[in-house]
Amino acid sequence: MVSSCWRPSFEGQESRKHEEVGGRFDGLMWSKSLGNHAQGEYSMAVIQANNLLEDQSQLESGQLSFTDSGPFGTFVGIYDGHGGSEASQFVRDNLFCNMKKLVSEHQEVSANVIKKAFSATEEGFLSMVKKHWHSRPHIAAAGSCCLVGVISNGTLIVGNAGDSRAVLGRSEKNSKRITPIQLSEEHNVNIEAVREEVQSLHPHDQQIVTLKHRVWRVKGLIQVSRSIGDAYLKRTEFNRGPLPNKFRLPEPFLKPILNSEPSVSVHQLQPEDHFLIFASDGLWEHLSNQDAVDIVKNSPRKGIARRLIEEALKEAAKKREMRYSDLKRIESGVRRHFHDDISVVVLFLDPRLVSAKSSLQRSVSIQGAGWASAPAADS
Repeated sequence: MVSSCWRPSFEGQESRKHEEVGGRFDGLMWSKSLGNHAQGEYSMAVIQANNLLEDQSQLESGQLSFTDSGPFGTFVGIYDGHGGSEASQFVRDNLFCNMKKLVSEHQEVSANVIKKAFSATEEGFLSMVKKHWHSRPHIAAAGSCCLVGVISNGTLIVGNAGDSRAVLGRSEKNSKRITPIQLSEEHNVNIEAVREEVQSLHPHDQQIVTLKHRVWRVKGLIQVSRSIGDAYLKRTEFNRGPLPNKFRLPEPFLKPILNSEPSVSVHQLQPEDHFLIFASDGLWEHLSNQDAVDIVKNSPRKGIARRLIEEALKEAAKKREMRYSDLKRIESGVRRHFHDDISVVVLFLDPRLVSAKSSLQRSVSIQGAGWASAPAADS
């Protein structure tokens, strides 16, 4: 299922051509100010903090299957990588294609299809880890949180594994206020309920979750309990040499410590639903749900994803008692001490288009940090 979904990453001159089509760079920031999707308009932005960008993101709008009969709609993916970029890039290159295959088979987008797409992508990545085990063992320690949203025929399906977040901005009746509604369930063991879930799944392991430097981590290594990848915590065969010692557990485990199953929710979109914010946890570390929807409500649409990141970075600078202008001058790598990679996609919803079976005359495909297969609106 996976190999035929793969598409190459562009390098050098070819990459720059696509970057010009898909958005613009400003230092460590990439942004697509405004474009059209099947149900309205969108804005995207990414900021790099790590030496190598570990976040990936994408928006696909048009056909959601490989059949001409549809369904049609819009797909958003936020992939927050850790331990390297291999897993997040793999998810970016395969998850949507896996979903399209399943939609073609089932003839609909559903919660079950989303779960199967996650599973197929997970199996594909673990197969790649096995294939390259002796030449590239470090990719066994690469993983990615995975947040997706799919809109089709007036329905929004959100699937999440990890701690990225989707928030809906909904207007209140007889009020100008926009209420934030969190649509995704997060899997981070610093949340007490998640910690208890992990402990209940591993009742005989007293060290399954440990407090390290005032942060809870699974086996003292990772904060999230669900992800795609992280093979070293899912299969014992990948928790041994030649994997670097810092990732190896002292004893083999009998069942997977992490899993890739997403929490999935289904929502019927209403006329009072104005926009959706999809973002990696780097944004929510500095902005509350209410902060984010207020910024979107009170700002021009053009460049709004970039604006959200800028507001988060201002908060990050304030916490370190420094000026935002000074933070912007810090190079990647060192920048990670102040904030994480951040990816944001904002979808504006046009009520006239949300329930339509097909409203976009051409498909749109764009990836955060610049890869685009079809031109959208002006950057």
